[in-house]
Amino acid sequence: MARSNDRTSQLRAVGPAIAPAAVAVVLIAANLLNNRLAPGAYVATCAGGAALLLLAARWDGCSWPDLGLGRDSLRRGLRWAAVLALLVLAVYTVAALLPPTRTAFEDERAGGSPFPEVLYNVLVHIPLGTVLLEEIAFRGVLYAMLARRYGVPKAVAVSSFLFGLWHVLPSLGLASRNAAVESLVGTGTGATAAAVTAAVAVTALGGAVFCELRRRSGSLLAPMGLHWSLNGIGFAFAAALAAG
Repeated sequence: MARSNDRTSQLRAVGPAIAPAAVAVVLIAANLLNNRLAPGAYVATCAGGAALLLLAARWDGCSWPDLGLGRDSLRRGLRWAAVLALLVLAVYTVAALLPPTRTAFEDERAGGSPFPEVLYNVLVHIPLGTVLLEEIAFRGVLYAMLARRYGVPKAVAVSSFLFGLWHVLPSLGLASRNAAVESLVGTGTGATAAAVTAAVAVTALGGAVFCELRRRSGSLLAPMGLHWSLNGIGFAFAAALAAG
């Protein structure tokens, strides 16, 4: 029993030194798997990556409230998420009705998708893949680990910057997939570079907004709700408009 306790104490002692490296390895591996090596296993990769990140954070000494997953804040986080989803729905509805903004929904990933595929993307691929991993990674684990070491402002800045860089690989074909983006940057190598730069900047700014939601609500559910709404409801609108 004494040896077991000693081993546990040793593991806890090295956690703060090794956990950040473990987080970096998981994020790099997940990004490569999702965008290059095994995109077909996207949801499984995201779910597995999220679980590993949470283990690393707990090893680092983060509590569930530190991670935005405390019981006391769940109800408040759900209220924030519901309000934000309704707000996104209202904005998207207006944008879809206006010709100047309707082209923003023209995305080849949604165009022509059968209804079961739309449902899968909105209810599985996006919430259990994209949202789960990215929110746990950047507004949960990284935010908590950085805030404990350097304070909240630096946690917001660094996690948001890394969130922007996270989108380099998935944004490489953005100009060719989205009509609105293509109309702004054109085609070719320069257009790809412009689209990637813009995507990194916009997602980094979005990451800062998500961090503020997480801070104000005390719950990871608030940024999760907004993130799913922007992506999931947006995908549903894009598919519906493409279907006529």
